[in-house]
Amino acid sequence: MEIKTVGVVGAGTMGTGIAQVVATMGYKVIIRDIKMEFVNASLERMNKYFTKSIEKGKMTPEEKEKILGRVTITDSLKDFKDVDFVVEAVLENIELKGSVFQELNSICRKETVFATNTSSMSITEIGKASGRPNQFCGIHFFNPVPVMKLVEIINGLNTSEKTIEIALQFALSLGKTPVEVKKDSPGFIVNRLLLPYLNEAAKMLSEGVASVEDIDTAVKLGLNYPMGPFQMIDFGGMQLTVDVLNYFKEEFNNNNYAPQPILKQMIRAGKLGPKVGEGFYKY
Repeated sequence: MEIKTVGVVGAGTMGTGIAQVVATMGYKVIIRDIKMEFVNASLERMNKYFTKSIEKGKMTPEEKEKILGRVTITDSLKDFKDVDFVVEAVLENIELKGSVFQELNSICRKETVFATNTSSMSITEIGKASGRPNQFCGIHFFNPVPVMKLVEIINGLNTSEKTIEIALQFALSLGKTPVEVKKDSPGFIVNRLLLPYLNEAAKMLSEGVASVEDIDTAVKLGLNYPMGPFQMIDFGGMQLTVDVLNYFKEEFNNNNYAPQPILKQMIRAGKLGPKVGEGFYKY
């Protein structure tokens, strides 16, 4: 199957990054959100990114115009009728994701492959809702998409080998390094390892083992991580961290995944990270 046009559902940080990379690598891309103001803002973020790239000598104005010329914005899923590959990047809500794919199933061609950019949720469940579970997989990009090389390609219970091969080759064509997750397990590879680590850091803080700053410094210098756990929670999202831990707790039927009370207290206090000016750090 040859992919020429890609549909991206969701014009937030992840959707914008995915659409930008897809267009940069020569594909036509249609990016959709529920309001035109959202997709217009997405296009403007791409424009600013490319303008900075020109200032740094990484691309020419002509290259920028060619890339942006491959991007179409819309607020209607009906414009996805001729796309070859769909990447969904809406909020981490399994019912919302399922409803998006239900609608797409009645719009897109039978050959179109569906993929969800979920970071943790069941590929099998969303795939069932899509109506084409054999042509459905997970394709988990990492933030910021233009920079991060890794892409997790995840099998659902009914995902065909052909679908996985198409997704793997697509990721490679974007200049990414894909890894195949052979079993549909909550959190896949990276978040399955990451979230318990973040939760343990919050537990250490609650126990008074060390300060936020010293825990982050120890991890950065002792493990050579680019940022510490509390910086990662701030930038990744306090609410998302708690939501995913609760999802793990339910799916694995294991209370060890329960989010630490301090994380829930931070949410109640409105300390959600850089967007509001304060999380574990002030911004």
